[in-house]
Amino acid sequence: MPDTDNDRFQLLVLGGGPAGYPAAFDAADRGIDVALVNDEEKPGGVCLYRGCIPSKALLHVAKLIREAEHAADWGIAFGKPQIDLDKLRAFKDGVVGKLVGGVAELAKARKVKLIHGRGTFLNSNSLQLSAGNGHAQELEFDQAIVATGSSPVMPPLFDIGDPRVMDSTGALELPEIPARLLVIGGGYIGLEMGCVYAALGSRVTVVEMTSGLLPGADRDLVRPLKKQLSGTFEAIYLNTKVARLQAGAGGVEAQLEGDGVEPAQTFDRVLVAVGRRPNSVNLGLENTGVELDERGFIKVNKRLRTADPSILAIGDVAGEPMLAHKATREAHVAVEALAGEPAEFDSVAIPAVVFTDPELAWCGLTETEAKAAGREIKVARFPWAASGRAVTLGRTEGLTKLIFDPESERLLGMGIVGAGAGELIAEGVLAVETAAVARDLAESIHAHPTLSETVMESAEAAFGQATHIFRTKR
Repeated sequence: MPDTDNDRFQLLVLGGGPAGYPAAFDAADRGIDVALVNDEEKPGGVCLYRGCIPSKALLHVAKLIREAEHAADWGIAFGKPQIDLDKLRAFKDGVVGKLVGGVAELAKARKVKLIHGRGTFLNSNSLQLSAGNGHAQELEFDQAIVATGSSPVMPPLFDIGDPRVMDSTGALELPEIPARLLVIGGGYIGLEMGCVYAALGSRVTVVEMTSGLLPGADRDLVRPLKKQLSGTFEAIYLNTKVARLQAGAGGVEAQLEGDGVEPAQTFDRVLVAVGRRPNSVNLGLENTGVELDERGFIKVNKRLRTADPSILAIGDVAGEPMLAHKATREAHVAVEALAGEPAEFDSVAIPAVVFTDPELAWCGLTETEAKAAGREIKVARFPWAASGRAVTLGRTEGLTKLIFDPESERLLGMGIVGAGAGELIAEGVLAVETAAVARDLAESIHAHPTLSETVMESAEAAFGQATHIFRTKR
């Protein structure tokens, strides 16, 4: 807490997630007097406490279980895993604790003033801090950055007051391993957590209202993932909605509406994963000049400035995509803008990764987006069945896909589905951001045998034939 009842800072950052704490750190590194107001005792945000990090820890365990199962096909049998749920929770919590502690130490080393509490804007240059003990305090600032993140959506239809109905935060607590789990929503959160629970032994049913999983992703990439998940999950129902949930003695009763779907089904637990909303309410923004759009996102320009000259906004609260790495990049742009540098958020290849099994990743322009815009493109694909490394791993379901400009052959986008896609997509991000052309990728020597070779051979295919695939000329 501040030492006086009316401390003033050059910069106040509201929110300590992957947008807020990098902004505070960057500002402190530049000699700016900065305070970081956070509703947790230590910074980290949803990503570190209740999102990216704990989910990836659990997905690593799920991957290990799946690989052990697959090893039986190669003559090595490990037997059924014995799961100690308490120890698994402790592992996950230990990962979170270690990283949270590390961020707090970095804040201390940089002399960032950490202030625990909830902040509400009184006007464009002051904020009321509520510490949770009934004590309210006023902080003043020259400039502020709003980085309050987002929260899971829980539609009233599903909010039946039963702890067996969970959002993503509740699911990460691993309260138990339910025999039957219903996942409402076929987006990345639902599919990732579905993979975790399925690996631990739950029979998972996914219900998605639209005609396909991961509605915003390229269909070429989703196709192999759906095929794999169809063998992992008990059922995937598309064009289906959950009309009602009702708590019962034997579980949560769900009423499903879709062609060929048994309407009444009972589950031990339900995960509601239908999206996230920006944390822009109850911040006192109405007392400032900040403007919101129709979805509740704070309106910002390319320099992350709001309509209020004293306030900037970054991360999930400032618009989609709601991704931690996009938020961190925005943090640096915002601080550069405050420092008077000619900075703008102009990234064209923000990577998206779905950490399912197989992983799915993409960046830049997708084929779907190009078609919707009527833009002419050139597409090159390389199936992993032709990759020596994929064959050695027993993971030939993958695909690498490149999107080029047909005239300049500049790389506009990349998509990958397969093992390790989240790591491989970094090459695509660099290539798109630096305006690389097909020949740059095709003539850059990639190590053999690796999955990264599929990028090189995809680029080769843009010129006609890749080394390890042959297509008859028409």
